[in-house]
Amino acid sequence: MKDTSTHGYLDMDLLRFTTAGSVDDGKSTLIGRLLYDTKQIFEDQMEAVTKASAKRGNGDVDLSLLTDGLRAEREQGITIDVAYRYFATPKRKFIIADTPGHIQYTRNMVTGASTANLAIILVDARKGILEQTCRHSFIAALLGIPHVVFCINKMDLVEYSEEVFEKLQKELEDFSSKLEVRDIRFIPISALKGDMVVDRGDRMPWYQGPTLMYLLEHIHIAGDINHIDRRFPVQYVVRPMTNEHHDFRGFAGRVAGGVFRQGDTVQVLPSGFESKVKSIHIGEQRSMEAFAPQSVVMTLADEIDISRGDMIVGANSLPESSQEIDAMICWFHERPMQANGKYAIKHTSRDARCVVKEIKYRMDISTLRKADGEPTLKMNDIGRVHLRTTVPLHFDKYQRNRITGSFILMDESTNETVAAGMIV
Repeated sequence: MKDTSTHGYLDMDLLRFTTAGSVDDGKSTLIGRLLYDTKQIFEDQMEAVTKASAKRGNGDVDLSLLTDGLRAEREQGITIDVAYRYFATPKRKFIIADTPGHIQYTRNMVTGASTANLAIILVDARKGILEQTCRHSFIAALLGIPHVVFCINKMDLVEYSEEVFEKLQKELEDFSSKLEVRDIRFIPISALKGDMVVDRGDRMPWYQGPTLMYLLEHIHIAGDINHIDRRFPVQYVVRPMTNEHHDFRGFAGRVAGGVFRQGDTVQVLPSGFESKVKSIHIGEQRSMEAFAPQSVVMTLADEIDISRGDMIVGANSLPESSQEIDAMICWFHERPMQANGKYAIKHTSRDARCVVKEIKYRMDISTLRKADGEPTLKMNDIGRVHLRTTVPLHFDKYQRNRITGSFILMDESTNETVAAGMIV
């Protein structure tokens, strides 16, 4: 068998990022510019966009038309919660979560940004910080997105002024100091003209920092995943029962944290039994180790009764195990969350039921303060709740591990997803 332990962080070649901004801040143009300047556009697509731009009388090619088809679909009432764009450069692969920015689509932004490594928040150089800027920044911080890039866009409309950029950077630094975001960057750009997006251009020589594309290609994301606390939610028990693998009993899943190595002492939850990692299989090959976010099959040295929903963890760094959970919730459904309401809860690979014991408060996202009055959560609201589950869940705080610290709630009668939760 070939040893794959030296392959490095294979899955780290992929950067997921989301874009946010107020209406007309240039989000679609920025995505179009990234795709165009990195040569991701087919000739026939470009020809169609050029013709459409000429018809509209635009002086420049309107790159926002590359993504406008998706927006038109939304306006026709077709359900597209989040549109994903894929592209790649020689340095890295990318997935853009193109999420609508209006307040009534808060749930869509939460969905699209929940797996993002980085958030790009556009700010119009002429308008400065708006209510939407605050809302999107708060949601990015709440979702634990490790890197936030404020792109001061439309610099071409303020004469590429260094003073305008520095003033806005100072205001954004003051505002974002209230948010729990580890890494915040500021870049002046013109998505329309292309300055500082992929190419530097020559109109802002006073800015010595990286272009947006350089930052996206080189920002360090391997350290964003918790490689200390070992977490492996079991999704499936593998029993081939063939002549060749008659006694094989492996546990399939995706590593949610830490590094598992052959010979490590581990504990199985909820039973609490301990064993050692006997072997690790990645595809058809054996490996000496597995780390987040790899999908693997693991075998243990002892015959322990393990099934879907159990969690294999490091014996020296256990998660919390409790039926009482405090969490921040984003409510998705038209029907408001009910105090004492009962819902199905899905946490990693574990399914259970829960009851809402208390809605503690609702956030006023516009002011970043707790809203006054009787707390209730309606569609797109974000608030803090206390839940009690039918069985103990094994979890970490969301800020420590975004996988074991998150869950979804479902309506038991319809199976609709009604909320996303982050454990605090």
